[in-house]
Amino acid sequence: MTDVNSVPSTLSKKHQHQDPLSGGVNTADSKTDATNIISGPRETLSGYGFEKDPEHPFSTSVSFVRSKEPGNQRDVSRHLPNKFSTETNDEWDNGSDDGEKSAGNFVLLKNQKSTNTPIDSATFSIEDKKKILSKTSRPDLDSYITVEPSVAGVKPEIACLVQDPINSIKSPRIFASDSRGPTEAEKSKFNAHMARFQKFKHILQSPNVDLAALKELSWSGIPKELRPMAWQLLLGYLPCNSDRRVATLARKRKEYEDSVSQAYSKGVAGFDQAIWHQIHIDVPRTSPGIPLYQRETTQQCLERILYVWSIRHPASGYVQGINDLVTPFFQVFLAAYIDDDPESYDIEILPKEVLNVIEADSFWSLSKLLDGIQDNYTFAQPGIQRQIGKLKELINRIDAKLAVHLQAEGIEFIQFAFRWMNCLLMREVSLKNTIRMWDTYLAEGPDGFSEFHLYVCAAFLVKWSDKLRSMDFQGIMMFLQSLPTSHWDEKDIELLLSEAFMWKSLFHNAPNHLSRT
Repeated sequence: MTDVNSVPSTLSKKHQHQDPLSGGVNTADSKTDATNIISGPRETLSGYGFEKDPEHPFSTSVSFVRSKEPGNQRDVSRHLPNKFSTETNDEWDNGSDDGEKSAGNFVLLKNQKSTNTPIDSATFSIEDKKKILSKTSRPDLDSYITVEPSVAGVKPEIACLVQDPINSIKSPRIFASDSRGPTEAEKSKFNAHMARFQKFKHILQSPNVDLAALKELSWSGIPKELRPMAWQLLLGYLPCNSDRRVATLARKRKEYEDSVSQAYSKGVAGFDQAIWHQIHIDVPRTSPGIPLYQRETTQQCLERILYVWSIRHPASGYVQGINDLVTPFFQVFLAAYIDDDPESYDIEILPKEVLNVIEADSFWSLSKLLDGIQDNYTFAQPGIQRQIGKLKELINRIDAKLAVHLQAEGIEFIQFAFRWMNCLLMREVSLKNTIRMWDTYLAEGPDGFSEFHLYVCAAFLVKWSDKLRSMDFQGIMMFLQSLPTSHWDEKDIELLLSEAFMWKSLFHNAPNHLSRT
């Protein structure tokens, strides 16, 4: 593996790319239970099989009951469609939504119509659930998922949340700090949160969501209760028209199911071995400090997401660093269905039908993100090369002393900035802080993860200017490889984003200002 201090400025071999873990260069050629949305022949798809109903090959029937037997918390029975398309299409609105409801519409409440009625889980009871089911289900509904409140951390209204994220629009719960009740500071913080929550609620409950208004409001951060729905809307995965959401989600989840079935139809022996080998190496070392990503079930989900994406995008294939980009989506969408901290949550407890939905939604969200920055991962990674060049120009303009010092010490920007661009600073800040950054990136629109990220990187480097200018080559490289950001919180991220916005306002629409005279 090439040392970080001798990274070449160009990448000559196809799909040669920098190892974001060590700063070196690697080459990868691009050519626990059964899960419902991921299906395939049992004999070739170990762990992902399903039983089909010969009389109703296209029916979807799912039930979830809590077993009374020790050590067996769930008994899932299902009948899934075994027919899949021979090709997939990334276009979201290809065909009529209505025409696809009967064949492969994956919903947990079978063929249920959404009420678009918010459900407050704080007062949600079994009787409430029965009322909702009676209002939303067909008379011939014979099975659905039920989750007892005692299932650790799972929201009782989970089935409604899976079908339509509009059901996430509920009042946040109030947690007192102790038996004496909340302090004045806590009350003030909660009131501010509620005021912001109501603004989001007003936008998201509209029959046709105003994306411009949502972007403006999201720039300063999205309430965690509403983040899954807001992200899906900002990415273009979830339709703005509320009447089309349930059918669109069902169709896209089914399409992902079909893609996995195709990819796994011949088992691991039928995989593109170069791609699979690199993914299989990278996934276990994804977010190593977070328990969620060390669980086997989570790693299997990430492997499927990355492999299917790679074979659908042969121009780039899999490149190290893409594995990191899945985790914010996976964590945000998991948080939609649980009350516990997702980073420490035991995902084995989660109903597999829900895990399937999280996996499919994460796949499509990753696809939408990478559509805007795919030239970061094609041959020679030209997008990253351009971004590094622009970053150097920016630093020359906004912090000339730092630029001169780095040049005097023989520091090349590619030696540290490659990872910043390749992994979108995810190795430099915590995952929770990354999620907050992505609120703003998504609010910035199609260029958020490219152009705006460039200015974030500039603000990030300038932040350490005084320390860097006192260091020699070795000290600079060691410092930039392990920046002291472990104590950062949301306020630090928001300050960084504000500084990036300032630099963007000054230079983005006046590129000639970057040319020094």
